[in-house]
Amino acid sequence: QVQLVESGGGLVQPGGSLRLSCTASGTPFSINSMGWYRQAPGKEREFVARILSGRHTTYADFVKGRFTISRDNAKNTVYLQMNSLEPEDTAVYYCSADLVRARGRLFWGQGTQVSVSS
Repeated sequence: QVQLVESGGGLVQPGGSLRLSCTASGTPFSINSMGWYRQAPGKEREFVARILSGRHTTYADFVKGRFTISRDNAKNTVYLQMNSLEPEDTAVYYCSADLVRARGRLFWGQGTQVSVSS
């Protein structure tokens, strides 16, 4: 099992910034990828960004260079720096992770609310 704990959500005005953090614990095994998904009210959960242990990154098209994902392997922590936030970015953001020994089997955090509104 992998426990993921997110932090850093909140309310921000359009054009503002937030930084999300997520720390993984509870496993003696190496973590493969860590990433972020989001789910807006009435919509399905969608992919935002992912980073591998070697720091290769993948982003959703809607990120448009506004978000940056990074990772501290020593701390098993992933970050999502979100700039130029738009009301359409309002959602619950979920951290995800999978293990090297079981790639593709995602573990999830409890989610953190991000609200963008004036």
